[in-house]
Amino acid sequence: MWKRPAVGVISMSYARPFGKEHFPLFARMKQAGMDFVELLVPEDGEMDPAEAGRAAADAGLFVALAARVNLQRDLASDDAAAHEAGVAYLHRCVDIAVAMGATIVGGPLYGTPLVFAGRPPHPIAEDQRKARVARVVTGLQTAGTYAAEHGITLAVEPLNRFETDFCNTAAQAVDLVTMVDRPAVGVMLDTFHMNMEDDDLPQAIRNTGRHLVHFQANENHRGFLGTGHIDWPAICRALADISYSGPITLEPFRRTDMRLSVPLAQWRPPAHDEDADLAHSAALLRGCLHAVRA
Repeated sequence: MWKRPAVGVISMSYARPFGKEHFPLFARMKQAGMDFVELLVPEDGEMDPAEAGRAAADAGLFVALAARVNLQRDLASDDAAAHEAGVAYLHRCVDIAVAMGATIVGGPLYGTPLVFAGRPPHPIAEDQRKARVARVVTGLQTAGTYAAEHGITLAVEPLNRFETDFCNTAAQAVDLVTMVDRPAVGVMLDTFHMNMEDDDLPQAIRNTGRHLVHFQANENHRGFLGTGHIDWPAICRALADISYSGPITLEPFRRTDMRLSVPLAQWRPPAHDEDADLAHSAALLRGCLHAVRA
């Protein structure tokens, strides 16, 4: 019997940065129908991890974590200090997950950020490409071993070509975790990025198969579910086909200001109570998951 996935929301839908003063929002998330909250891995001083975990649990939510990489903590970097800082950061993510009571840390764990880090893409020679891959594999093996020792799963997320030049497709993510070959390192897929880079989203999910440990359900334009062109029945059928039972995060970016020259990639705080919009998104997703159940 297939256990249908839990549905949650990323904390950025309510506030960013998200601190102790926002813990009362957990109750609103629960009331909007969420099973869990995906929090950004806090930087030093942003919040107490154990306290955050308790507050979420008190509201009836479990916690998933989203890692934040940069050029100073980058597994792919040929700067030894940046590479080692990337490994140390993933170890820290594991420690924070344990303190929060979370079991998954997802994101572009390999590093190599582009536009948001101010790094332009450029071609590299084949020997450099192989060396970069080797550095990432070694770093994820070290972090994956540490994660397994603490009961945490690391979820590697491919991003679109404008956000990284290392891992862009589901197939590349599977190649990477296959090379890493650690049971605590799996794949995280996000339909927003998949819409740009994968030829066939449902088939990409099926091909990812057992490696899929976390999933983000986002429209092609990152609006609320049902307002774009993602085929949610087909996505949910693919998830059912691989018996995916991990968490599914809603991660909408608001699109309420469509004037020229307003950057769509920039996070903006909500201008009104969006709980009903989130609740309808979760209901649409759960309805599709129910309809395609095996």
